[in-house]
Amino acid sequence: MRLDMRSVCVVLLSGLFATLANGVAMAQKKYDAGVTDTSIKIGNIMPYSGPASAYAAIGKTEAAYFKMINDQGGINGRKIEFVTYDDGFSPPKTVEQVRKLIESDEVFALFNVVGTAGNAAIQKYVNSKNVPHLFISSGGARFDDPEHSPWSMAWWPGYISEATIYAKYIQQNYPTKTVGILYQNDDSGKDYVVGFHQAFGAEADKKIVVALPYEVTTPSVDSQVVQIKSANVDIFVNLSTPKFAAQAIKKIGELGWKPIQVLGNASASTQTTMAAAGIDASQGIISAVYLKDPADPRWANDEGIRQFRAFMTKYYPDGDQENGTTVFGYGAAKAFTEVLRKCGDDLTRANLMKQMTSLDMEIDVYLPGIKIRTSKTDYSPIDQLQPVKFNGQRFEPFGDVIGSK
Repeated sequence: MRLDMRSVCVVLLSGLFATLANGVAMAQKKYDAGVTDTSIKIGNIMPYSGPASAYAAIGKTEAAYFKMINDQGGINGRKIEFVTYDDGFSPPKTVEQVRKLIESDEVFALFNVVGTAGNAAIQKYVNSKNVPHLFISSGGARFDDPEHSPWSMAWWPGYISEATIYAKYIQQNYPTKTVGILYQNDDSGKDYVVGFHQAFGAEADKKIVVALPYEVTTPSVDSQVVQIKSANVDIFVNLSTPKFAAQAIKKIGELGWKPIQVLGNASASTQTTMAAAGIDASQGIISAVYLKDPADPRWANDEGIRQFRAFMTKYYPDGDQENGTTVFGYGAAKAFTEVLRKCGDDLTRANLMKQMTSLDMEIDVYLPGIKIRTSKTDYSPIDQLQPVKFNGQRFEPFGDVIGSK
């Protein structure tokens, strides 16, 4: 049988082109552990129990958000497998659970682990494993250190930066008044104190009359509040997690003390902190935030908050739509989803870090003017905050967005 050489050539060339096309497609898809053609496995640790369990709503919101993304077809066709464990806000437990996530579950990356102490405990280990340790729920300065910890990046505003913003406000509005500070006895609290000292400069020792720590395992901070009151300070700076922040505000009210009160961003929640402390005791408290407050009427018709409420109603109906922790979880999950989407089919850990270190974005549940920017030498995505004052119903913005730089 005579072969038609033209037909043979066509067949051969077709096969060659198909092989080349498949090769190009395979070359374009680059995966590390935790990624397949159909899934991306993400690891998370939350204090679903223990002294910081108020933050559990963050993890629940994020799980619900990723379910919504999966229902919409996933990210570039891949569903997110969100593996989240409880550490009770105990660093030894954090280490145990993270080892399980990396060595047994083989996750692609760690996302939004909560707590300074727990993240500090795993930082060296995850960097030795070259595992992205991202959207850390801490503003500890140690997580803005690309030289020594290139795989770890925080998401909260840096505590030193936040303290600098409060100090700027105090210097501008209360230049002659003295300060007493309540802070958590760990890296986060110490960073805050460092920030105040740096911002007050030569005046720091005169300005800061007393700074008292508390342990996360302590049942109450009442004694610290009494000691700070006894120091006759004008301004009470409350840098506690929500449980202890509420205790302190309530105790100040019981003592009949009327200092100017400044509250750390992490506890600036109407429901979690103010309602727990008592609305009357919370009147006039000053903080600084970067998230929109769904309870604020000015956001009633805002598209970002509208989408947030629609998501909560469908995917997390038991969640509190007025709670700042749910807004935070929603915003973080939304931003992370966008970062993963930018990775395309190059889902390697190196490319994920490349995307994380070149952010220039805004999130629609963050306040106007809040920019999210990073670089290979700047691991602090958020360094701007909006001053707010609690009016008995919500935190009301005043003045302009303040940057720490």
